[in-house]
Amino acid sequence: MPEPWLSADDIAVRLVITKDTVYSWIADKGMPAHKIGRLWKFQTSEIDDWVRAGGGEASRLGPN
Repeated sequence: MPEPWLSADDIAVRLVITKDTVYSWIADKGMPAHKIGRLWKFQTSEIDDWVRAGGGEASRLGPN
């Protein structure tokens, strides 16, 4: 069965962050996301790999 596409809301809940942080991380930190129409969609496996590689670390985020 193919992996379902998740919304920004779903990813925010999964990572326990705000939706604004999701959009910021897409723009500034290379969070893997796919623009489908005007919506951002996510694959759980890509997000999990990105987090494991340190994508969500505070040291990479810099000042906000």
